[in-house]
Amino acid sequence: MHNFILHLNIIPKIQLKALKDRRIVINFLLRFFITYFLLVGIYSLYLHATQQRGAVLSCDPMTEIVAKHTVGLSHMLGYPAHTEQHEDELSMKLYIDNIYSARIVEGCNAISVIILFLTFIIAFSGTLKATIFFGLIGSLIIYVVNIIRILGLSKLEMIYPECQDISHDLVFPGIIYGTTFVLWIIWVNRFSHLKLRKK
Repeated sequence: MHNFILHLNIIPKIQLKALKDRRIVINFLLRFFITYFLLVGIYSLYLHATQQRGAVLSCDPMTEIVAKHTVGLSHMLGYPAHTEQHEDELSMKLYIDNIYSARIVEGCNAISVIILFLTFIIAFSGTLKATIFFGLIGSLIIYVVNIIRILGLSKLEMIYPECQDISHDLVFPGIIYGTTFVLWIIWVNRFSHLKLRKK
């Protein structure tokens, strides 16, 4: 009888914990989707306002900046490089040693990955200070890794053109998404409110 009473006392606690866990999941999903669609919407408006289509094509400024930084890194490593606007599409042509080695499209500027990264850390929120600091540092890390990725991919395809598909579709995307995943793990385990609650 005593064990039965104890069992009855435990049931409300289990139900309360399940309710709290469900609320955490729902809050995460709401923050995630609201933040994601808000940031994607802002970015879409930015692209619409800055990309030029028609007789003269022009990429958005962020893609042009990524192309310039890729050229800068190439020069630092001793490889002369330059970029120019593609005449037939919204992309930047990357030339290394005067050889057309790659085209840098809007999808190469890592903004979509940074949006996904920021959405996750906002959804798994921490303190405002930690969120802003980690968001800025994490975005910068992703940006730098992406510049290295673009140059590395371009050089690899120049040397080993037969590896183009696997390097472009698997290896180098794995590097940038792997970096993002590691940053997420660090955020959840060290800075998010989920970690603070466990303490």
